[in-house]
This record gives sequence, C-alpha cells and structure tokens, in this order.
Amino acid sequence: MTDHHYDVVIGGAGIVGAAMALTLARLDIEEPLNIALVEPKPTGLKSAESEPDNLTASDTDFDSRVVAINETSRQLLVDLQLWDQTIASRACPYTRMQVRDSEGTGYIEFDSAEIQQDNLGHIVENSLVLNTLGNAIYQQTNIESLCPDQISSLVSANTDHNDSLLLQLDNSQISTSLLVAADGTQSKLRDICGFKVRQWDYGHRAIVATLRGETSHQHTALQWFTQDGPLAFLPLQGKDGTSHYVSIVWSQSEDRSQQLMAMKDEDFCRDLTRISEAFMGELTLVSLRKSFPLRQCHATDYVQSRVALIGDAAHTIHPLAGQGVNLGLSDVGVLCEELEKCLNSGLDIGAIEGLQRYQRRRKVENLAVMAAMEGFKRLFERDELPIRLLRNFGMNQLDALTPLKNRLIKQAMGIK
Repeated sequence: MTDHHYDVVIGGAGIVGAAMALTLARLDIEEPLNIALVEPKPTGLKSAESEPDNLTASDTDFDSRVVAINETSRQLLVDLQLWDQTIASRACPYTRMQVRDSEGTGYIEFDSAEIQQDNLGHIVENSLVLNTLGNAIYQQTNIESLCPDQISSLVSANTDHNDSLLLQLDNSQISTSLLVAADGTQSKLRDICGFKVRQWDYGHRAIVATLRGETSHQHTALQWFTQDGPLAFLPLQGKDGTSHYVSIVWSQSEDRSQQLMAMKDEDFCRDLTRISEAFMGELTLVSLRKSFPLRQCHATDYVQSRVALIGDAAHTIHPLAGQGVNLGLSDVGVLCEELEKCLNSGLDIGAIEGLQRYQRRRKVENLAVMAAMEGFKRLFERDELPIRLLRNFGMNQLDALTPLKNRLIKQAMGIK
C-alpha cells in the first residue's frame, strides 16, 4: 500500500526542479496536476507550517553563487509571475560582454545596443531565485514539498492507478505516473533508473566569491581566458542599486585552486586584481570563497517510460559561458509543453511517446552548446605560439564581423 499517489514527482528542489514543479502546477489543463517535490536537503521551499521569507538582505550580504539568466529563462519567470520579484531583489542587467585572451591581444565585445536590446541578460544570486520560487510554491495548493526526504528506490507497480512507479522514500512510500529527475550532476535518480552517461572530470575546480571594486563594473560582464583557466566577472548590484559588486567564477587546476583557497584574503584579492587588469580597481572580498569540482556529463538518453531527466541530471557543462541553468530552464519549458499536449489530448502523462518528443527537441541544442564549450576550453588551453597567434587573429576577426557576432549573442540569449 502506498501513502499517496501523485501525478508527477520531481526529485530535486534546486532552481530547475522548483521551476518544473511550479510550471506544471500552472498548466492550462482541465484538472490541475497533483505534484510532489522531493529534496533530501533542508531548503528554502516552504511547508504548510512555515511562513514565506521576506526577501531582503543588507547591501553586502551576497550569496557567493549566482546564475546568469538569458532572455528565454527570464520569459519563463515572467510567465510564472516571478520576474518582478526577482528584479526587485537585486537582479543586475548587463549591457556589454567582453571576452579577452590574457595571453595575447585577442578581444571580442558584445553590446546590447547593436542588437536593439535593453540588455544581454541578468546576473541573479542563486538564493534569491530559489527563495522567490519557494515562496510561490508555498502558495500553490497542488504542490506538496517533501523536504527533507529522498527517493531510495523505485519499481514499476500495477496499482489502482495503472502502470505507476512505486517510490520508496525515507519516511513514506508513494506512487506516481511520472518521475522527473532534477537532482543535479551526481544524480542518484539517474543511477537508480539505470541511465547511461558519458562523463569526465576536467581536473579543475571553480572558485566562486563576491567582491567589491573601487570603481563600477559599468554593467559589463567580462571573461579572461588564461592558460591556467578562465576567469569570469559577473556584475551584481547592491540593494541600493550600487554597481561596485561582482561575482567571480575562476576555473583553476586542483593544485592552484588549493593554493588560492588557502591564501589570505588580501593576497587572493591582489592576485585577482592583477589578472583582471584592475578593471574595477582594487578588489575586496565581501563573501566567503567556495570551490567545487568541474566535470562534463551527458546522459545518452533523457527519458524512459515514466521517467525524464532535466537540467544537470541530463547534462552538465563547463561554467565558462554561464549556460547551465539556462539549458535546464529550457528543458523545463519544452518538457512542460509536451506534457500539456499529452494531457489535453487525453494521453498518459508518463507515456514514452510524449517524453521522446521532449528528448528530440532538447538533445540537439544541449549537445551543440556542450560541444562549443568544450571546443573553447581546449582552444584556450593550448600555449603553442602558432595556436596563440591564430586564436588571437580569429577573436579579432570575429569582433569585426558584426552580423556574425550579433547572431551568436542572440543564440546565447535565446532570441531570434
């Protein structure tokens, strides 16, 4: 006997999993879906006994992890009626993006004015997006948050609900017509279901932190490619609208990242100021430094009967272009579109035919982005003089080819 049956169970309550739950809950269908959101860690997602958070923070109280939101992702949050809240919380638009080769003269600049857009995207603190989603989920009567709890096993089950999945949780046993795995790169659900993956470690770690500069970031995102790994400056704004804050993502080898993490704050900032060519003057840490390993991972298939993978559970890429969350939110949009078609046609929500349409639509784009990021990473790791000269020549040529450059940035933004 099961404790409860749900139309959809989502494993993982990060940004992608939470957005999936909220989008499904608001589908334009005759009968609202009954949804469970399962997460093993305590989260900002609300239960019936708690009250929504007040989304405020001091001007120097920053989350060290941020997400880049492109136009497609922003529109999904607009459709969920969340974007105004996120903007009010401290989303920072950037109007320019500069890419530089620290080993030479290569330089590319993208400008929103050249493509008749107000901006190229927004940088938002990870926790602010999660809190905004969590508060909305708390208000949604057809989503139950089972947090903290986790799915330890599953089997197909012939129950009163016909061909459901029977899920064993730590604290209960439930069944569902569809399981969506959104539990990240090290997805336990992906392993439990037997999905095959291609993956490898980069041997690098990403160091993330928030800093304050002497001068404004001028709403510019920057990326320096060095032989040791890329460094990204992602602009943030303070609670009062100040533009002196920046979030960094600094990819370094295991040994070098250990050295950087062990440095005193002033020495770390001195190195960072030097490598960033003092773009914002002297830098001061305003958050803790954190680091995490970098790896590439791609599931051979995203779906099987009654199971779908989304976000990092399906594909994990190098963070140098900041596209990870955007790819995951695109998964959410496409999967929900296909499920809505099935439900409005009277079809089974967990049927493989509908899930395969989602896979076909998403796999090509995800593989293309992953291949491009892998190519960039390998290109900028090469230190041979002919490769460096060719690389810098190519960057400068691309910068001069405005139509091609603008087409590339529109693709990254998710607009046509």
